[in-house]
Amino acid sequence: MNSRLILWMLIVMLALGACQQSNPNFQEDVSNPEFFHRSMKQLSDVIVHDIFSPPVASRIYGYSSIAAYEAALPAFSDYQSLAGQLNGLEAVPQPEEGKTYCFPLAGIHAFLKVGKALTFSEDKMEAYQEELYATLDSLGIPGDVWDRSLAYGEEVAGHILAWANKDMYKETRTYPKYSISEDPARWQPTPPDYMDGIEPHWQKIRTMVLDSAQQFTPPPPTAFSLDKESKFMAETMEVYDALNASAPEEREERVAIAKFWDCNPYVSHHTGHVMFATKKITPGGHWIGITQIACRKAGADFMKTLEAYTLTSIALFDGFISCWDEKYRSNLIRPETVINRYIDESWTPTLQTPPFPEYTSGHSVISRAAAVALTSVFGDNFSFLDTTEEEYGLPAREFGSFLAASSEAAVSRLYGGIHYRPAIDNGVAQGEKVGDFVVKHVQLRQQMSNK
Repeated sequence: MNSRLILWMLIVMLALGACQQSNPNFQEDVSNPEFFHRSMKQLSDVIVHDIFSPPVASRIYGYSSIAAYEAALPAFSDYQSLAGQLNGLEAVPQPEEGKTYCFPLAGIHAFLKVGKALTFSEDKMEAYQEELYATLDSLGIPGDVWDRSLAYGEEVAGHILAWANKDMYKETRTYPKYSISEDPARWQPTPPDYMDGIEPHWQKIRTMVLDSAQQFTPPPPTAFSLDKESKFMAETMEVYDALNASAPEEREERVAIAKFWDCNPYVSHHTGHVMFATKKITPGGHWIGITQIACRKAGADFMKTLEAYTLTSIALFDGFISCWDEKYRSNLIRPETVINRYIDESWTPTLQTPPFPEYTSGHSVISRAAAVALTSVFGDNFSFLDTTEEEYGLPAREFGSFLAASSEAAVSRLYGGIHYRPAIDNGVAQGEKVGDFVVKHVQLRQQMSNK
């Protein structure tokens, strides 16, 4: 066989191989929302591994989701950019006209790029990315489209990260720690680790939609008092009796509710001289999990999936800022400290008290804000089975709506022994205001509609 014939056969074989790998439906195949759900779950797993605090985790979810949304946006004409709608976000770079892109791929790449930049475990994100991209590459995306799409995702991610760098996060890393007050009404570190107050300067973080951290300041908490007839002591005794005075079946259900919504990213355990810790999802991470469940149940397409994650993460982001602003202003003592000092020194709460002031309840604020956002996307009375905590050994719970789930999340803090009633009720009202404001002022769909 002569050399010319061999060369011709090689050319034909390469051409046939290229034809076999081409896929005219690659755009549709890459638009499968499961690819993004998997990527979001990977980010949550890394957040758990790296033990980010709940406020910081909300920041990671927020910027990563927005990057994905903006990079995928050019393929979906019924959606609009968040530039000019979110505080400080300027116009996002646009793709080159007349060129073919795979914008869902660009969105996923922007998401992973920002998520990796804002977390510690870059190796875990990179390993996941390599595995995912091997799958996506098998879908027959043309090489030039692949490269162009990744480059565009990279450009959008850089734009979002530059915006994130101006939100005061880096500056607050250098601010002083919380100073413990000798005032008996003020928060004190709690057992078992007596940790410093987490993120005492979080109110300085730039909000995404709210005018300021103080926009929805709740009424002040009940005044501290040791008078047995006072309202404050009545609220304290409600916490003390939430489980002690319950019938066995009611007690069991309340404990189950408390543990389901615990969402403490770092729970330490002490046995003699041995100490170990368990890592769990954050409160915001739980609502990101609910978002995934809702998207799958509703059969949401790629862009509606991004819409749901983006709106929910924005509500979580601003909800934490609003809540933390109040926490370190009122600086109220936790029930565990009051009960141990003045009522029963042997009492311990069902849940480990988190290391920051009591009022308002973070779960109450951010759960209601997220629930309002999700309701705006999927509608009222959207029932779902919440399986988010199954991987942590807890059975699923069923809810008739997002608002119902948020109400249970709020009252779980009373059953857990870590919040007084006003922190819960006023926290829900605070979160409702945050959520309503976000839904009203963030328009993702064209025609001024979030529906």
